[in-house]
Amino acid sequence: MKRTLYEADHELYRASVHEFVDREVSPNVAKWETEGKIDKAMFHKAGDAGLLGMAIPVEHGGGGVDDFRFNAVVVEELIYGDAFASGLAITLHNDVVTPYFTKLSNEEQATRWLPGIASGALMTAIAMTEPGAGSDLAGIKTTAIRDGDHYIVNGSKTFVTNGINSDLIVTAVKTDPSQRHSGMSLLVVEDGMEGFTRGRNLEKIGLHSQDTAELFFDDVYVPVENLLGDEGRGFVHIVENLPQERLSLAVGSIAHAQVAFDWTLEYVKERQAFGQPIGSFQTVKHLMAEMRTELDIGQSYVDNQIVVHNAGELSAEEAAKAKWWVTELENRVIDRCLQFFGGWGYMEEYPIARAFRDARVQTIYGGTTEIMKEIIGRSLGL
Repeated sequence: MKRTLYEADHELYRASVHEFVDREVSPNVAKWETEGKIDKAMFHKAGDAGLLGMAIPVEHGGGGVDDFRFNAVVVEELIYGDAFASGLAITLHNDVVTPYFTKLSNEEQATRWLPGIASGALMTAIAMTEPGAGSDLAGIKTTAIRDGDHYIVNGSKTFVTNGINSDLIVTAVKTDPSQRHSGMSLLVVEDGMEGFTRGRNLEKIGLHSQDTAELFFDDVYVPVENLLGDEGRGFVHIVENLPQERLSLAVGSIAHAQVAFDWTLEYVKERQAFGQPIGSFQTVKHLMAEMRTELDIGQSYVDNQIVVHNAGELSAEEAAKAKWWVTELENRVIDRCLQFFGGWGYMEEYPIARAFRDARVQTIYGGTTEIMKEIIGRSLGL
């Protein structure tokens, strides 16, 4: 499908990102899958190569370009380079966490944090989910009680992407435990703070090269200067950032499905059964035609959402539509593609097997399919 989203500058940038992924990421995926996390040296190199902090102002070490198309290029090239899981360290940092710092930091915080976020010296994470609070974010129990010029933080978080490797963690806390939404604030917890510990690098079905951790806070004294945004408005700040987070997931999902389809198209043209390529059988041919059409439709929808987002007009319900529909499409397409590989599709030596298990979480994190439909339904007045 011919895409009209990108301009010459984006394609020039794509070439440099492609070269970086081909040199620094793809050759190491198997190693990182075994180790359960990426090498942070790669992340630092990504900063040097201009893959981080594109939207951070130039005066703070960033690219100074607030154009989500550049973010999308990074997402796509990582996935085209078979680095869906390994690349999450970069895409979460760029698309999900960095906006909290660029939008909410005061001048002192911007000077202190943004240069390192742009260079790769500071890897970021966001900690919201708790063992007893997922979709109901207002139900979190982690507290941050003001004591002079510090907040004393107690509680725990789980399912934290970049949780092992991160240096700065935007943490959702209750500064007023008597309230739900209005009692929530965002604090930046920094690596090395006394009382802050990391638990297990959680063992997951997929995304083996992406570290996902438990975090524990035991009387952690966090300076008041690490409050991000306004006290009591943490929930509002999170909601404001969710459309871009969900759009990023949709960009990754459609790219992941596209690359799985490409692998499969090549395979069904070559694989012989009963004396002919399996792609010549009507069942395979028709299902491939269906997937090609669905992928083109999904890509057009995602590209349009990027345009709308760049114009500052992407609503929560529109992002929710893309998030649920495209992640479900991703899983459906990859499941079908694996089937065409037969027994070989179940073997780890084929990338389709890894794609199958990596894709499954896409309908869960960032807001489950069911929550996305609830958001859309409410926008209809239901």
